Amino acid sequence: MLAPLLPDNAPFTPEQRAWLNGFFAGLLSFDGPADLVTAATTQSVAAPAAAPDPLADGDDGAAPWHDQTIPMTERMTLAEGRPLRRRMMAAMAQQDCGQCGYNCEDYANALFLKKEERLNLCVPGGKPTARMLKSLHAEMEADAPAAPAATPPANGTAAAAKPTAVAPGRSREKPVLATFLGTRVLNKAGSEKETCHVEFDLAETGLDYQPGDSFGIVPRNDPELADAIIEHLGCAADAEIGDGNGHSRSLHDALIETLALWPAPDALFELLATLTSDAAERAKLSAMAEGTDTDGDLDSLDVLAALEKFPALKPTPKALVGALEPLQPRLYSISSSPRATPGKLHLTVDIVRWRSGARLRKGVASTYLADRLAPSDRVPVYIQASHGFTLPADPATPIIMVGPGTGVAPFRSFLHERRATGASGRAWLFFGHQRRDCDFFYEDELAELTAAGTLTRLSTAFSRDQEAKVYVQDRMVEEGAELYRWLEDGAWFYVCGDAKRMAPDVDRALHQVAAVHGGMTDEAARAYIAALTAAGRYRKDVY
Repeated sequence: MLAPLLPDNAPFTPEQRAWLNGFFAGLLSFDGPADLVTAATTQSVAAPAAAPDPLADGDDGAAPWHDQTIPMTERMTLAEGRPLRRRMMAAMAQQDCGQCGYNCEDYANALFLKKEERLNLCVPGGKPTARMLKSLHAEMEADAPAAPAATPPANGTAAAAKPTAVAPGRSREKPVLATFLGTRVLNKAGSEKETCHVEFDLAETGLDYQPGDSFGIVPRNDPELADAIIEHLGCAADAEIGDGNGHSRSLHDALIETLALWPAPDALFELLATLTSDAAERAKLSAMAEGTDTDGDLDSLDVLAALEKFPALKPTPKALVGALEPLQPRLYSISSSPRATPGKLHLTVDIVRWRSGARLRKGVASTYLADRLAPSDRVPVYIQASHGFTLPADPATPIIMVGPGTGVAPFRSFLHERRATGASGRAWLFFGHQRRDCDFFYEDELAELTAAGTLTRLSTAFSRDQEAKVYVQDRMVEEGAELYRWLEDGAWFYVCGDAKRMAPDVDRALHQVAAVHGGMTDEAARAYIAALTAAGRYRKDVY
């Protein structure tokens, strides 16, 4: 028997009291007076609404700019009118290479959600990407003073931008130490290039990898360059530099181990502008900080060259370090197969050296591998999993690979993997370089792979062996009828290498092959190649 809610002295008739007690009992479904309090509280205080999802901005998710071969200006045009986070994505290099620790879309979302503060992580995008992100970040700060993700969305939509636990050796944030085994030069006498085959021992790292993955290396700068900067500043090499976390190291060690010395960052020009009393010089430095190439040499300036360009302006070690950016890891396509060489990992690396005035300039990571490491040295490394640049799951699927120069690296991995697993699918490689006699990388291996039936067809293009230069895209057009037959047979098409010139030329050749040998209009050929891409049969690893 339920106790009545209304007391006997309530100003109601007995009939009214009975009716009201029954009404409240049915309405609140109570078991006693305490439930009435709970129910009343629930009725009077509304549950807090779920925080809005900052990524639920109505964008359709299409990313027409997500192509490594599209220039920055065109990418930003394609993204006009889209939400800020999508324009941030368009500013990235579109390689999904993982050097930043994200893919392009997730890096953009992390910046937008303020889960990531660093604007300079896109190594392939370089200064243009960093400048565009700086501009977009300023726009975000002006338009939305409150952080978009101050209250995380209840539905978890933005969870992809949150840091997740990553195993050691699987990201730039958690490298492990691998043993450097050595290098050998792949070019022969007479070559204008210097390319090395590089080997590492992974036995003590616990790492494995798949064909198509990349290898991240945390390099060190050339000590000679660090010494030259210190000499120019006229300061002590052992000057202590704090890291803001209660730790310090010498200026010399910081310049070698943690700071990027190429290219000269915009913040360095901003710093130098504060040191001059000359108005014209200050204006010039400020313009350079905004990307204006006042003297036609901005793109060639590293930190030392920038300091030498304004020799009277000498920042303190602390101020200089504060203006420099962190030294970034470098990624290289893996050129070995884990099944063919278990516990070992190979790279194919162009060694970068060039003259700039009186100085010999050196690529940071490539000359670190070629000049400054000795066998048995331990190097911080990590595996960057491929974003789709993988072999077909069906080993019988034909593959067509276009990889001139060091672009052959992942295809060497593919071929050795297919031989080790006994894959039955046909394989066609287009390889190109300058001269057959001195630049035919892995020629003996490719001959063996051909003899074994793993490599079905090899087409080469050596641009300087005849008066008219011939490139891999020219060979594609020449052999277009057979190439189109392979595509019609279900072949996957891969290209690896230079994003600015080679990859667009290969893409145009592929469209031409489809149009000519498929009897298509230009519009139909574009639709045909788009369908290959949508089906995952046209894959790029370009940089």
